Amino acid sequence: MLFMVAVLPAQEVQWLSFEEAVALADTEENPKKVFIDVYTDWCGWCKKMDKDTFQNAEVAQYMQEKFYMVKLDGEGKEPIEFKGQTFKFVPSGRKGYHELAAALMQNRLSYPTTIFLDEEMNMLSPVPGYQKPEPFLNIARYFGDDIYKEKDWKTYSGAK
Repeated sequence: MLFMVAVLPAQEVQWLSFEEAVALADTEENPKKVFIDVYTDWCGWCKKMDKDTFQNAEVAQYMQEKFYMVKLDGEGKEPIEFKGQTFKFVPSGRKGYHELAAALMQNRLSYPTTIFLDEEMNMLSPVPGYQKPEPFLNIARYFGDDIYKEKDWKTYSGAK
């Protein structure tokens, strides 16, 4: 017996800087929502999510279609201008943190944290922790397909 397996072509996620995503959201006629992956260089779960989730063909294709994809180093040193404010690196403990990452994560410095913003760069939700491809896609569709406007998460996800 012969089985055929459909293989989706590999799709590379085109990661943008935060500033590039803001510029696109400001200038395009029909801007996309913004997805931000807040990571650190030392975070093993961040690397695993890059490999398992963001390189998954179905995830990559959906995310490229619906979102501007941003990688934001939670310990980045460069200042970032956003909504009239300058966010900077703050030395703290052994490393430190970037004020924008902290603000987006609602001061819960947990890596990885993925952030969903609407087309006007307003917070939809931070999602802390490693996510496998299927549950991640479920979360992404909730925001990307505007389901969040009609159903609360508990109803949509079937959470008990």
